[in-house]
Amino acid sequence: MTDETRLIDLHSHTTASDGQLTPSELVARALDNGVQMLAITDHDTLAGLKEAHSFNDSQAEPLTLINGCEISTRWNNFDIHIVALNIDPEHQGLDTFLTQQRALREARAMEIGVRLEKAGISGAYEGAKALAEGAALSRGHYARWLADNGYATNAAAVFKKYLARGKTGYVPNNWSDMETAIAIIHEAGGVAVLAHPSGYKLSAKWLKRLVREFKAAGGDAMEVVLGQQTLDDRNNLIALSRLNELHASLGSDFHFPGSWLELGRNMFQPQGVDWVWQMDNWMGNP
Repeated sequence: MTDETRLIDLHSHTTASDGQLTPSELVARALDNGVQMLAITDHDTLAGLKEAHSFNDSQAEPLTLINGCEISTRWNNFDIHIVALNIDPEHQGLDTFLTQQRALREARAMEIGVRLEKAGISGAYEGAKALAEGAALSRGHYARWLADNGYATNAAAVFKKYLARGKTGYVPNNWSDMETAIAIIHEAGGVAVLAHPSGYKLSAKWLKRLVREFKAAGGDAMEVVLGQQTLDDRNNLIALSRLNELHASLGSDFHFPGSWLELGRNMFQPQGVDWVWQMDNWMGNP
């Protein structure tokens, strides 16, 4: 079976960060959906990988499971996410870096709680913390708690009303810069992928600048096929990847079962694209 006929999804989340399926449940769902190569990319943590591999290895026909994580970075005061793929989960430098990232994430989460409290929304931090169940706390947990408690109709509406830039609960990011994150990914043997580039709602000019500076910082690839996108968006991202000599990646950014996003759904592989798994240093390649 060639890569072009395999169903591949290189961006997904579990309960180790802000996903709603355990690592075992996520792998099981991927197998049920026919996914043959899956990357688990939880936010700033590798905590779900051990369970995922154990479950996958117990299956009669396991999928190819890629070690990954999604690292939050700072670029011109924007939250820019970098997906790390094919990393060594035992790399000490990466472990130290991710520990620091989670400390920054917790500090930001606490400040979000303080700001919501001042706005008259009590108990948001404690509620989000309970939903996280020990995982790295994120705005996604806040969104779920606020939606569950009637502050908006759903998580997406919560972001627009409370957590987006300029809103009551927004706290400016305090993450590492892109260059530092990319260097750590490379030290851990992985490849650095710019996550969901069109999801940052940048103008065409700023998106081109982001991709160009990501490449200059040492980036290897960018996501061009997303779970939800127009054909024009896909073609634009493919063109940007070629212009900047970046390999292409794809991923659903799956967090939970729903009608909008699903593991493996819409993961088309347009022809004539240099895919990240075709890189010389990709797992299993010569």
